[in-house]
Amino acid sequence: MRFICEKSMLMNGLNITSRTVAQKSAISVLEGVLCQAGNGLHLTGFNMETAITYQIDAEVSDPGTCVLPAKLFGDIIRRLPEGPVTVVVDENFKVSIRAGYASFSISAESAEDYPELPDVGEGRSIRIPQEALKDLISGTIFSVSENQGRPIHTGVKFEVEQNAVSAIAVDGFRLARRTYHTEEATGRELSFVVPAQGLKEVEKILQDTDETAAFTLGSKHIMFRIGEATLICRLLEGEFLDWRRVVPSNCPVKLTANVAELTSSIERVGLIVSEKYKSPVRCVFSDQVVLLKTNTTIGAAEDRCSLAGDGKELEIGFNVRYLCDDLRAVPSEEVVLELTNGISPIVMTPVDEKQDFSYMVLPVRITT
Repeated sequence: MRFICEKSMLMNGLNITSRTVAQKSAISVLEGVLCQAGNGLHLTGFNMETAITYQIDAEVSDPGTCVLPAKLFGDIIRRLPEGPVTVVVDENFKVSIRAGYASFSISAESAEDYPELPDVGEGRSIRIPQEALKDLISGTIFSVSENQGRPIHTGVKFEVEQNAVSAIAVDGFRLARRTYHTEEATGRELSFVVPAQGLKEVEKILQDTDETAAFTLGSKHIMFRIGEATLICRLLEGEFLDWRRVVPSNCPVKLTANVAELTSSIERVGLIVSEKYKSPVRCVFSDQVVLLKTNTTIGAAEDRCSLAGDGKELEIGFNVRYLCDDLRAVPSEEVVLELTNGISPIVMTPVDEKQDFSYMVLPVRITT
């Protein structure tokens, strides 16, 4: 095998695919990067759960396949001078790497034992802008559960409708939903749950651009195509929470808040809340203002934030981190706070009808 390609392109491909290389595996080849030289160069990392393949433009004079040691090969390429890199692998899997005056000789492995990637099939893809898919993931993934007792909730649920794609995450204490309304009909109605770990890798690959990303659903796996990268991961199975049933609607108290100002006030009173003393922030919603206060063995804190509307002296407690996480995910300067009573969740919804999201946080019991 022999190919030549630019160092920057090779390094970029290795950075992306190495994230799914197995750290330790009974199958030794999974600890390396699969290198396939033919019609260009294809690099693959696979940990038996998630696979990433990246295509690179390369001048291939002798096609072939091998498995290169991921860390060593990456470290070598990273330190080579800028410009073209020549890689030659002989029949004994001895690898020669040259760039400028620098040269290295390392060993590779045969790809015969490398497992085949999951077959997703040739189903019709759903296409949306990369920035839209990135917003769906970043706006919800922080709310996935870490409780392995309910593995279905350790992922993000996607619901594809004729004119919308929604992402929903829950963890038993909060819920996050973001919806993107497509310009063209998807022609599909789908529902599936993607593991958070796989989506974190998708999020890293996505760019803030209107260039298209596509995903294709298989029977047990999903495939994302993003530029030159392809990611395949296993879907989660089980019964996801009926989120429409648990999110309150027609709440009697509706207030409008400046997201940045409210977040700052909550963060201030939360300074004395530690992991050891997880006291809630006590919120008293009055006319045009909310009083925020907390009290722990460390000390006490109090602040006020202006709101639009009358909270009717409703008093309720919330976990500081959960409340701040949701506010930071709100994609607008203002948000509507919807409340029912002191033991019902708070729901955050958009002021602008052009946006479509909802964030819900369950209350924490407060002692008088």
